Amino acid sequence: MAESSGDFAKQLRREVLRSEQRRMRIVAAILVFLVGFTSIGLRVLPDLRERLFPHGIAWWMPLAGIGPFILFELVAHTVLTYRIGRGLDFPQPARFLNALIETSLPGVIIFVLARHMEPQLVFGFWPPMLYFVFIVLSTLRLDFWLSLWTGFVAAVQQFSLAVWLLPLDRSGELPQEALVYHFSRSVMLMLAGIAAAIVARTVLQQFEKSVAAAQARDKITNLFGQHVSPVVVEQLLGADVQSERRTVCVMFLDIRGFTAMTRTRSADETVTLLNDFFAEMIEIVDRHGGFINKFLGDGFLALFGAALTDPRAAGNALAAGRDMLAAVDAWNRAHPQRQLRVGIGVHIGEAITGSIGSPRRKEYTAIGDTVNLAARLEQLTKETGARLLLSEPVRKAAEAVDAVDLGPLPIRGYDQPVRVWRLP
Repeated sequence: MAESSGDFAKQLRREVLRSEQRRMRIVAAILVFLVGFTSIGLRVLPDLRERLFPHGIAWWMPLAGIGPFILFELVAHTVLTYRIGRGLDFPQPARFLNALIETSLPGVIIFVLARHMEPQLVFGFWPPMLYFVFIVLSTLRLDFWLSLWTGFVAAVQQFSLAVWLLPLDRSGELPQEALVYHFSRSVMLMLAGIAAAIVARTVLQQFEKSVAAAQARDKITNLFGQHVSPVVVEQLLGADVQSERRTVCVMFLDIRGFTAMTRTRSADETVTLLNDFFAEMIEIVDRHGGFINKFLGDGFLALFGAALTDPRAAGNALAAGRDMLAAVDAWNRAHPQRQLRVGIGVHIGEAITGSIGSPRRKEYTAIGDTVNLAARLEQLTKETGARLLLSEPVRKAAEAVDAVDLGPLPIRGYDQPVRVWRLP
């Protein structure tokens, strides 16, 4: 359990750091755009430049003011990538410092522009709106306190700059000269930071749920075999799987003569043939509520009514068997050069079910006489020439009225003959 908890924390931390990487790339892209946009604007719009900046401003000023922040983002991104590659975290104090430096960019721009244009115009221009951009992007940090910190820094910086650069008083003649005017703007920045913090926490919780769900699905898949139906997985995620005796319907399928077929086929052709054929068989088992417990070379063991109680396990298994035979016939018609024959044995009865293996690798399976008899029935198809044999309990439970009675037959490992039925 501790190891699983450690894996969960590691995966979650990795997702948070990747989100931080995305945020840094977005910030860097926005800053590059601002440099290009403002520099070009200063050069191609001389009339507007003269009206906004009566004392003049060099076209390269945006690069001088914003360039260091771009460089900072690139360095921070490089350091973060380095640490992620070595499985290291991004220290929390460094993240707070990073947020402080980033969020100070609008303040730097406001301060610089106030030296070249009327300060009142600066606070009505676009630089103060940058604070909202950084607050929104702070949600990608996936940290409640970092988003709150970003909103706090933005609010304090904007109000402090307004007090410093503008002739404010409590009852200014113009709204933009009133103290409450700029204070209310800072309050909105703080509220935006709170909203971003709530969003960041919500997104993080969704990440946590996604990682936990992925781990749970991996656990189910590892426990229950090579393939588990998505429907069965959804049910198992909320089930308490325990070792117990329960009624289980067991199916064994084997491809007849497949070993001999491999002698005339390449390894790639053999594996492709098995994969294509098993893909159809898996779909059928899934459709009827069973799952493939394990593959056995050129065959497999499927369980119905294991782990999850299914009163129609026998009927579902028999319906799956019928569909398998129909699928084999369709396969042979479609692949005349790759004809296949199968033998299927089905039996239902009490078995011991549970997780068996070592602490490193466990597998949910069923053991006992029920499983052994199903395997014997599959082997008996070779002697009887049948494609699907079922036991008397399966015939009764599934109400297979079309089954042909082969009578009591001797079966290896059993003292008494066993009544066997064949599907026509």
